[in-house]
Amino acid sequence: MTARLFALPLMIAGLAMAGAAALAASALAAEPSPVGVWKTPEDHGLIRIYECGTALCGRIIGSDTLNANPGLKDAGNKDAALRGRPLKDLQLMSGFKGGPKTWKDGRIYRPQDGGTYKGSLELVDGNRLKLTGCAAPLLCQSQMWVRAK
Repeated sequence: MTARLFALPLMIAGLAMAGAAALAASALAAEPSPVGVWKTPEDHGLIRIYECGTALCGRIIGSDTLNANPGLKDAGNKDAALRGRPLKDLQLMSGFKGGPKTWKDGRIYRPQDGGTYKGSLELVDGNRLKLTGCAAPLLCQSQMWVRAK
């Protein structure tokens, strides 16, 4: 009987520790991620960022221009063979590695000028993402994207 009395507090303590560990794990799982849909400042673009293997990638899912002309093509591409591909669902980001707040060594395609740039992502907070593209080491431009609701 005495052994059972001592076992009960140990079981309760064990359950409490397991509960605390589960709460800590769920808090870590709830950490903000760039995976999701983001609004760009240009043309109210919507970009879906998703995991592609061990990296992050992104596709165009919409914009004001695409809403007005859903069949718009990648006419500004420097490669003439690619100018007929649709802009909707076009992959424009690839290879971003790192995390949980900063991803580097990615590639960003910009349909407006047909250029592909080296890029990085910085998750400022759960609703703001800073995207930086560089044509050369000191020739960079950044945009702040906001999470789409």
